[in-house]
Amino acid sequence: MKTNPSGLLILFASAVLFLITCKSPVNNQVQRVADNSWIEELTIAQLQAGYKEGKFSVTDVVKTYLDRIKAIDKNGPVLNSVIEINPDAIQIAGELDKELASGKSRGSLHGVPVILKDNIDTHDRMPTTAGATALNSSYPVVDSYVARKLREAGAVIIGKANLSEWANFRGMMSSSGWSGVGGQTKNPYILDRNPCGSSAGSGVAVSANLCMMAIGTETNGSIVCPSNNNGVVGLKPTVGLISRSGIIPISFTQDTPGPMGRTVEDVAITLGALTGIDSSDSKTLASEGKYLTDYTKFLKKDGLNGKRIGLVKKSMGFSDKVDTLMNRTIAFLKANGATIVDIEFPKVDKYEDASFEVMLYEFKDGLNKYFAGLPANASVKSLKDLITFNKSDTVELRYFDQKILEMAEKKGDISSPEYKKALATMLKATREDGIDKVMNSNKLDAIMAPTGSPAWKTDLILGDHFVGGSSSLAAISGYPAITIPMGFINDLPVGVTFYGRAWNEPQLLEIAYGYEQGTKHRKAPKYIVTD
Repeated sequence: MKTNPSGLLILFASAVLFLITCKSPVNNQVQRVADNSWIEELTIAQLQAGYKEGKFSVTDVVKTYLDRIKAIDKNGPVLNSVIEINPDAIQIAGELDKELASGKSRGSLHGVPVILKDNIDTHDRMPTTAGATALNSSYPVVDSYVARKLREAGAVIIGKANLSEWANFRGMMSSSGWSGVGGQTKNPYILDRNPCGSSAGSGVAVSANLCMMAIGTETNGSIVCPSNNNGVVGLKPTVGLISRSGIIPISFTQDTPGPMGRTVEDVAITLGALTGIDSSDSKTLASEGKYLTDYTKFLKKDGLNGKRIGLVKKSMGFSDKVDTLMNRTIAFLKANGATIVDIEFPKVDKYEDASFEVMLYEFKDGLNKYFAGLPANASVKSLKDLITFNKSDTVELRYFDQKILEMAEKKGDISSPEYKKALATMLKATREDGIDKVMNSNKLDAIMAPTGSPAWKTDLILGDHFVGGSSSLAAISGYPAITIPMGFINDLPVGVTFYGRAWNEPQLLEIAYGYEQGTKHRKAPKYIVTD
C-alpha cells in the first residue's frame, strides 16, 4: 500500500483504545491494528477519493479485506460469515487498477469489494450452494443478473457469504446463520449471540468490515433482521426493482435481493447500480419508468422535514428497552420536522398463513426450475432428489429437520386453485387493505416500527428465539423497507424500519438518511466473549 489514507488516523487510535478497553479480546488475530485498521468504516466515497488521489490501489484494498477475512473470520473470533473466497479477487483488482491508471472507471462501484450471499449465482471459480452440502460443488454456467450488474459497475466480488441454509426455508426449527456447508455464523458484537438470517453472513461481513458492501436476499425478514442484529443499514427493495434471475428461489412473489452496508449513502449508491429491466425476470417489467440508476440525489440532511410517518403502535411493547430507543427516535424525528401519526392496520386474518401456503407452492416450482438449469452432473435435479440426499447425509439433519421441504414437495403446481386463492388473499390484505389503505387514509410518506429485538443467544438445540419483528407487511406485499441502527442495548445494536408503498425507495432513503445523519448510531463491533 502506498500510504495510509489521510484523515483516517483516528481509526488507528480507536483501534488501540479497543485493545485496551475491550471486555475480552478474542486473541492476537483480532489485534490487527498495524495491518489493516485503516480500512475500518471506510465509505464508498472515501474509497473512490483515495483511488483518485493515489493513496491506495484496488489491489491494496482487496488484499486488506482478504487479510481481515483470514484474521477475523477464519482464524480469530471465527465468525464464519464468509463461506467462500474468490480465488481470482487479486487478479480482478489488478485489472481494475490498470483501468484506473488509463483514466477509465467502470462506474460507481469501481474497485469496491463486495460479498454476495451464497444463494446468488456467480460464473467463476466459486460454487453457489445455498449453504447446502448437496450443492457444495455446484458451479453456475452464467452470472446472476446481480453479479453481472456489479461487475459492470466495477465491483470486485471477493467472496460468498454464509446464510441460513436454503434461506431458512427448510425445517420448522432452525438456528439463523447455520448451514451444512458453512456451519454457524456468529454475531460480531457478542460472539455467542445470533446474527439473524437468512442473510446472516452478509450482515456480519459488512458489519465486521470484511467487505465494503454485501448483497443479501429477503423473502420475509432476511435482509432487515440480520441488518438489525449486526448494526448495519439494510434495504429490501420493491419486488421487481432488482432482478432475481440466477438467485436460488423461495418465492416468486416475495423474493428480492438488496444491498447491506454501513451507511445509507453506500446502500443508495449500490442500489442504483443494480436496478433495471431483465427479460429473465418478469417482475422487473413493472419497474419500467420507476427505477433509477442514481438514488444519491435523495440523500438530504433535512430529509425528515415535512414528512408524515405512521407509527405502528402494536409493533412496540415487546421490550421496554426497545421502546425506550423507539421513543427517543420518535422525539428526534419530531424535532427535525417530521409529523408522527399513530396508526393501526385493519384486522385481516390469515394473510401470513396464506403467504406460507404461497411460498410452499412457489418454492417447489422455482427450485425445480433452478435445478433444471444446473449442469448435467449436478448432485440433485429436483426437490425430491434434495430430500432424499439430505436423509443420507451425515451433516444436513444433524440439528434440524427438513419438514418444509417435504411439505413443499407434496404441493401441486402453481395453476392450482388453492395457490391462486392464497396469493390473492395475501396481496389484497397487505396491499389494497393494508399498506396502501393506511398510507392513503393518513396521508403518510412512510410507516415506522422497531426492526426487532437485540440478538438472542445462538442455540443449536432449541433453535431461534425471535422477539418482536416488523418485516411481514412489507415482505408479503412486496413493498420496500429500510432498516438503520437506532441505538444499543447492552452492547447489542437495534434498528428502526421505515417502509411504504411500491417504488417508494426515494422517500425511504430521504427519511433514513436524515435520521442517520442526525444520530450516527452505527458503531463497529468489538467481538466480545461472554464469561
